[in-house]
Amino acid sequence: MHMGWILFGPLVLALLATDLILFHRDPRPVDLRRSLQATAGWVALALSFGGLVAFTLGVTPAMEFFTGYVIELSLSVDNVFVFAVLLRYFAVPEKSQFPALFWGIIGALFLRALFIFTGITLINRFHWLIYIFGALLVYTGIKLLKGGEAKVEPDHNPLVRIARKLIPITPNFHGDRFFFREKGRWIGTPLLLVLIALGTTDLVFAIDSIPAILAITRDPFIVLTSNAFAVLGLRALYFAIAGLIKLFAYLNIGLAVILSFIGLKMLLSGYIHLPIPWTLGFVLSVLAVSIIASILRPPAKSHS
Repeated sequence: MHMGWILFGPLVLALLATDLILFHRDPRPVDLRRSLQATAGWVALALSFGGLVAFTLGVTPAMEFFTGYVIELSLSVDNVFVFAVLLRYFAVPEKSQFPALFWGIIGALFLRALFIFTGITLINRFHWLIYIFGALLVYTGIKLLKGGEAKVEPDHNPLVRIARKLIPITPNFHGDRFFFREKGRWIGTPLLLVLIALGTTDLVFAIDSIPAILAITRDPFIVLTSNAFAVLGLRALYFAIAGLIKLFAYLNIGLAVILSFIGLKMLLSGYIHLPIPWTLGFVLSVLAVSIIASILRPPAKSHS
């Protein structure tokens, strides 16, 4: 175990505590300006951490971290859409959205960590799984290119359904509380169902994103930290672009190209080795082109 593991745990806890104190205790709504500032802060922290990785572990691990972080952050755009759908589905009041997202992201971190270590262990033991992951990414990229989107149906989520059966749930929100006590028994609020839905739905989306970074590196530290920094910034990213994300109409095309490219990289890993800087350059170029195209040539609106 290198020093990075010892430093990373306390760092994440400190960042979460800072985020909770700065935003959760501020009575003002989380507006666009504050969200953009927070998003910029998370990106700056990720860049600083990548610099620390370069200083302590070397340039190659740092390039792997940056590549993984860019891929995970770009694929997190789908998570923003899902968060918006879930919060709208459960009609979560604005004041209750922060705790739902905050604790949902913490749950997602733990679930992703479990997924990451399981995936790395399986690939190291059964190398042929990398080709299955590669084919999955190519399929997902083609599906995304054709306009296919994952359906978000909270009522069909098995954990949400189990929670409804095992725990009495009140139809009313109680601020930022997940439970409250009434007549000697604990009763859940709809915010509890939102928390469960956010965590489990993120894990479903991680089925695409985690194999993508496993094509870059199988170093557990790099995979986990790049995922963690991308996920930690999701709460701020949601408030920053939930209302603006539709401006980037061609971003899905860019993500489809990236997923297909990473999938092919996995499928051809036994024959072709693509240097990490080339991979990072390709990913950044595709994202830049798709965003610039969205700004310069927005698609024509359909008229009914």
